[in-house]
Amino acid sequence: MSTASHSSETNLLPLIVEPEQLQEHLDDPQLLIIDVPANGDSYRQGHVPGAIYLDFRYLMRGEGPVPNDVPTVEFLSRLFSALGLTRDTHVVAYDDEGGGWAARLLWTLELIGHTRYSYLNGGIHAWRDAGLEESSEAVAPTPSDYHAEILNPQVLITCDEIKQKLDDKQFAVWDARSKGEFDGERGNNKHLGHIPGAVNMDWLDVMDRHRALRIRDYAELVTELGALGLTPEMEIATHCQSHHRSSFTWLVGKALGFNMRGYAGSWGEWGNRDDTPIEK
Repeated sequence: MSTASHSSETNLLPLIVEPEQLQEHLDDPQLLIIDVPANGDSYRQGHVPGAIYLDFRYLMRGEGPVPNDVPTVEFLSRLFSALGLTRDTHVVAYDDEGGGWAARLLWTLELIGHTRYSYLNGGIHAWRDAGLEESSEAVAPTPSDYHAEILNPQVLITCDEIKQKLDDKQFAVWDARSKGEFDGERGNNKHLGHIPGAVNMDWLDVMDRHRALRIRDYAELVTELGALGLTPEMEIATHCQSHHRSSFTWLVGKALGFNMRGYAGSWGEWGNRDDTPIEK
């Protein structure tokens, strides 16, 4: 069975999984729990039992004019084989910072058509907040032979596609950067500002700081995004500086039922080209 058909199957866990739900499935052989921390020491200090460690840098190309772009399928095949991914694996990803790197992993899985995945809501902070057991022992993955293909290319949107769609009333851009970056007051790019017509909701404003960085109330988020002009029937591209923060807004938008696409190039590409329109 191809990975592209996974979306029609019943997944082991929901897209957004709570710590207590995950705990009940820790012994399931189909589960692959991946910790993608921003701070490498975080994994050694304590992780969900059975979780394997992934360096977030492997999720980006790392070189060329768009270093934050998607790695090659050859690289992704090696990476997911090393992690032990199989067609039947259900991945649960989390991190130590509220979801950015975990979501970048899940967005990459969606891109290659592996739709059996979940996000641990709130990551390690929520796991600890729930008082659940942690492990400090490193877990070695069992290698597999995984062949990655870009089966869901629509999950990604390019710079040129965005430029072509800027006048489309059914298209919108969700800029997940800080207000200072959006307003062109901060940044290290050749050009500062934002994509014309883009709306700004900082990725941090999607997290509930009073509930261990879990995703905020869905109804509130839908209302706030609607007030910004983002609605479920629109095609929404989301970006930040490197499609790290915006991977989380992609995931949250998906959970809310929005039609989300991720701009991997993000401002790291848009703000350093000379042929991209910019507003401040």
